[in-house]
Amino acid sequence: MHISYKPLWHTLVEHNMRKEDLRIAAGLTTNMIANMGKGKNISMETLVRICEALNCGILDVIELEQDEEAEILN
Repeated sequence: MHISYKPLWHTLVEHNMRKEDLRIAAGLTTNMIANMGKGKNISMETLVRICEALNCGILDVIELEQDEEAEILN
């Protein structure tokens, strides 16, 4: 399994925000935004800052996705 940020991108659309708006509102670096865009892990502290900036829950930011290899084996 891996973390997906798809819910975050949908939440940004619902809030009529761009990634740059989120970066400023949550005090994120451009590297943090880039890492999320690549599906890389970020810290729990960063996730909390995003949730606070968007006034949303964690499930509005991340979700767990099954890896393709695991799906084939099942």
